[in-house]
Amino acid sequence: MRDYEKEIEARADWVRGILRDSGAKGIVYGNSGGKDCTLVSAICKRATDNVIGVIMPCHSRQNYGSDRDDALRAAEKFGIECITVDLSDTKDALCAAIEKSLKVTDPAGTNINPRLRMTVLYAVAQSKGYLVAGTGNRSEGYMGYFTKWGDGAYDLNPISDLTVTEIYEFLRYLGAPEHIITKAPSAGLFDGQTDEGEMGVTYAEIDSLLLTGETSESAKPIIERRHAMSEHKRSGPHVYEK
Repeated sequence: MRDYEKEIEARADWVRGILRDSGAKGIVYGNSGGKDCTLVSAICKRATDNVIGVIMPCHSRQNYGSDRDDALRAAEKFGIECITVDLSDTKDALCAAIEKSLKVTDPAGTNINPRLRMTVLYAVAQSKGYLVAGTGNRSEGYMGYFTKWGDGAYDLNPISDLTVTEIYEFLRYLGAPEHIITKAPSAGLFDGQTDEGEMGVTYAEIDSLLLTGETSESAKPIIERRHAMSEHKRSGPHVYEK
């Protein structure tokens, strides 16, 4: 049987070591009210009392409603301080400035949201002397389901090796708010958006491939194609070498 307590403490100890070696005073993370950030917050709170979750709504009604409610529930459950930074007007101003020269496409506009959020997190982190915790999991990483220089940017990530299936197991062990566990995973980038709907496969199918090497015949080519197309996100920028 898996020893969740031992694993959580090992991850918390890893965070403590990074804080000690870096001289940082605490951790800041984006609190979207989702499964991943909830687990990251619980682990980081084990490591230090100095944890801030930043709620950053940006246009989507979901951000101002159920996402915010779940974010506050998670923060209350694990005793984490929260602040809110509303980015809707900021995004509008940025898009307006860009569109004086060229049209911002829908995909480009969607990716502005996580990039603005990461800008906020690093501003808070530098102001407080903290580090930024990433909240991406193994399943999303394999699929490239994250925004380069957005939620793909961070100083440390204590859950990057865990699949979504495992994330839920840890959350159940910790007694996380039930709605966070049962709701459809969503980046909350626009109304009605779900992770699985955008990817075209389920997390169960992705995790099956990652954990057993096997998955459904219909899902396998989608997963392999998305993994190949997103390699640039995992490999880092190209640099010239003589």
